[in-house]
Parts: sequence; C-alpha cells; structure tokens
Amino acid sequence: MVSRILFWTGFGLVTRLWQLGIEMRPFFNRQSLWAYPVFGAVGASFGYWLEGVDQRQTAMLQERKEAILEKRARRAQREAAAAASANGTAIQA
Repeated sequence: MVSRILFWTGFGLVTRLWQLGIEMRPFFNRQSLWAYPVFGAVGASFGYWLEGVDQRQTAMLQERKEAILEKRARRAQREAAAAASANGTAIQA
C-alpha cells in the first residue's frame, strides 16, 4: 500500500518538474515552491484511491471465485449422485 502511494507521490513531483521543463522555467524558484507539495499530495491521494479500488476489486473477485467453486462442488455432487443411482438401477435390472 505504502509503495503505491509513494510511487504516485513521486509521479506527481515528476509531473511538476516536467511542467517546468516544458515551460523552460527554473525548477526551484521561490515563488513556485508551493506547487511541489500540491503536486505530491494530488499524486499521493490518487495512489491512496487506487489502492482502495484494488482492494475492493480483489475482495469482489475472491467472493466470485468462492461462489463459483461452491457451485462447481454442488454440481459435482449432483453428478456423482446421479451416476451412482444410474449404476445402482443398471445392476438391479
């Protein structure tokens, strides 16, 4: 979790450096130093949000996987019971 937030914080800071590079402005100007924490915070908040999305999707996929496995197990039991009853009637006849 922390690594994803740190990555996106760094991405926000690099975005600011890229912006200043495109504009050909100095990277560390006193009047524009306030923007670095803003870009970093925006990146960190995006990383935090993305981590929440990942956790929700992982939980949903786990629930669906369990439901599918339970459904397969019930079907296998039904098929085994049907095969056993078919074998039992074939032997008796």
